[in-house]
Formats: sequence, C-alpha cells, structure tokens
Amino acid sequence: MSLQAVLFDFNGVIINDEPIHQELINEILLSQNLPPNPSDYNECCLGRTDLAGLLELLQRRGRAVNERSLAPLIAQKAQRYQQKLEALHKLPIYPGVEDLIYKVRVARLRLGLVTGALRSEVEWILKQANLFSYFEVIVAGDEVQQSKPHPEGYLRAVERFNELDPTLHLSPQCCLVIEDTPAGILAAKNAGMQVVGVANTYPFHMIQRQANWTVDYLHELELDRVQACFEPSALPFPNAQ
Repeated sequence: MSLQAVLFDFNGVIINDEPIHQELINEILLSQNLPPNPSDYNECCLGRTDLAGLLELLQRRGRAVNERSLAPLIAQKAQRYQQKLEALHKLPIYPGVEDLIYKVRVARLRLGLVTGALRSEVEWILKQANLFSYFEVIVAGDEVQQSKPHPEGYLRAVERFNELDPTLHLSPQCCLVIEDTPAGILAAKNAGMQVVGVANTYPFHMIQRQANWTVDYLHELELDRVQACFEPSALPFPNAQ
C-alpha cells in the first residue's frame, strides 16, 4: 500500500471563510426571529453542509423544517456569500495552500477536494485563486446525500478517481486527507483514510486527539515523511503526531 491521492477539505483548509459563514447563518437565524448562539453554530455547522447544519440548528430551536423549506434560505445565503467575497480586496486563501499543492504535484500524487460547500462556490473561488486546474476530482456538498461526518463524500471521490483512470485502482487506504474539523476528520476515518488535521478552526490539542498527524499551519506538513508511512515496510501509523 502506498500513498496515491491527497484530498483537501475546502472551508477552513483552503479558504479562511468560516467567519463569513457564521455571519450569514446568524443573519438567517435573525430573519427567523431567533438569536444566534456561537456554541450551537460550532456544534451544528462546522464541517457540515449548509443543509445539514441549518436543519439541526433550526430543529434545536423547535422549528419544523425540511430540505424543501430550507432551499430558499440556502440559495439566499449562497448569493450573499459570493457578494461578500467579491467585495474583498483579496480572497482569504490560507498561506501554505499553494506550497502544499506544489509538493503533492511534485510527488506525482492525485489531488482531489471533498467539501460541504456548494460546487458553484468552490469552483468560483478556486478559479479566482488560480487553483481550479490542480484538482482532478471535486465532490461538493450539493452532490452527496449525507453530510460529514458520514464518509459518502470521501468514498465518492475515490470512485471518481477510478472512473477517470480505471488503471488506478485507488482504495481509501491509499488516500491522505487534509481536514480542520472533528466532523471532517471523522468522515475521512469512517471512509478508511488517514488524516492530517490543521489547527485553523479548532485548537491544536483538540485536533491532535483525532487526527493521525496534526500541524498548526499547512506549511509545516512534511509530506515526504507522511508519505513514507504509507509504504508497506513502514511502522503502523502514528496517532495525532
């Protein structure tokens, strides 16, 4: 077994936009005459699709909602999200993203992205940041039935890689995931993948308990050392190093 593919999360890993998402979710709550609660937001929304997060958030407040009733709110949020990004002088792409992508390409590994964000948002941002062409596979939140921590998105990414290249025979065990939330880390592990946790959204000590490797910043990730742990002769994976 050797490392063949690296799969990035998006929000909180590639783009530093969680404050924007929280602001927009708060706007939705206020429009429903509900006061925002930061703890509820963190528990319900971080690492998850807008649909899954809003469903749980509003149901906690006793509101009877479903996918159909939430569709207009999610569409409105997506429009406001793009407006806010367009108003910025520069997209808040995390430092180290391009450097890590370069390392992945030099190592001749496949590159994919699995996110709870809408595909339209992801593609627009990646194109604006000149990163879109690097990702062979993108699985977005509006292309899956189950949100993270369910493994559907990561397993679907493996399927798409194999559809693109039937000679690849990619398995989940040959994938490395870059995540920033407990929900995302659990989704990858549920898919049978190893995970690097980056402490962009949660404190290092919280991510360290759950990921196989943990870094404060993407530029600290020594991809060659992690890649060596996938080789058949390597020792068992370290836990949260």
